[in-house]
Amino acid sequence: MIGGGLIGLAVAWQLARRGRSVSVLERDTAGRGASWVAAGMLAPVSEYGFENEDFLAFGRRSGEAYPAFLDELRTDSGLDVAIDTRGTLVVGLRRDEVEQIRRVYNFREDKGLPVQWLSGTEARELEPLLSPKVTAAMWIPDDHQIDNRALVAAVKEAFIRVGGELHERTEVLSLRVRDGRCAGAVTAEGEHTAETTVLAAGCWSSSIRGIPPEIAPNVRPVKGQIVSLKTDPAYPFAHVIRTPDVYLLPKGTSRVLIGATEEEMGFDVTPTAGPVMRLIERAWEAVPSVYDLPIESIDAGLRPGTRDHEPLIGESGMPGLIYATGHYRHGILLAPVTAYAVSKLVVSGKAPAWLEPFAPSRIHNRERRAGQP
Repeated sequence: MIGGGLIGLAVAWQLARRGRSVSVLERDTAGRGASWVAAGMLAPVSEYGFENEDFLAFGRRSGEAYPAFLDELRTDSGLDVAIDTRGTLVVGLRRDEVEQIRRVYNFREDKGLPVQWLSGTEARELEPLLSPKVTAAMWIPDDHQIDNRALVAAVKEAFIRVGGELHERTEVLSLRVRDGRCAGAVTAEGEHTAETTVLAAGCWSSSIRGIPPEIAPNVRPVKGQIVSLKTDPAYPFAHVIRTPDVYLLPKGTSRVLIGATEEEMGFDVTPTAGPVMRLIERAWEAVPSVYDLPIESIDAGLRPGTRDHEPLIGESGMPGLIYATGHYRHGILLAPVTAYAVSKLVVSGKAPAWLEPFAPSRIHNRERRAGQP
């Protein structure tokens, strides 16, 4: 397994609990990349775009798999990670925001999704900390959240407890290739032999040498900055609050996250004033009480983005090499279904039919039709 973020750890854990011998090679500290900086939203309905039917089905399938996934995690790790099921409010303050939300609400309602239109007053009855300037909202009761840091820590512990080997600060330089087949990985410390290698290195997936150019994963880093504020337990946030350009997520009664930017800045993870100022300003407009909250931290991470912003999961086109990368904004949501699907593929040699829309071949076939290299 190349990569020790949540996706890599989850796949490795599921393989290890099925009796496979699994080693995870992680370039830094496992679980401390994008998985650590993420917000932890489980929000397939909120994130559903106008042309994302496959993503909606995939996201909802993964959401439905979460309870069983967490039960297994509790058994193997001894740690209890719970889903916050209090729901999500998508709010509008300005006329153009309200019209934008109304449009996406109508689209979701036509699809039969569980959404409800609220007036500003009705929204404040659910979330009293909302600004009086909020004039309308979309209520999504089935979009939840989870403590991503607790989740990553539990999956890491579970993987080790069921017999997995974790090699941190072990950067993979290239694949180990024998007769055109991937036979493991090469690090600065030496070679690791494997019958099957799963590439789950996030935005570093494209930097692994030895992958033929025609099947390269083409995953790029997309910088995201997120602000953590300390909250006053006397004025707790009750729900996830989203506007068209910012979100606020309560994490217990002690902190709230404000996020997140999307920046094409290569591998730079330096927090910068302008984007952070805009996040805080937009959050303050929706929830004025954040103005007085102390800043706990400002973090930046690198999402693994593909050309169509959907993941690459399945056979790579090179024997012995499987992709589980490119989850972009949705790695936390899609972790269970990715782990189950990839572990099934490794063990049985067959991927579930519903995984086909996310097969790596879709990108390569599209590029060949377009005459791209």
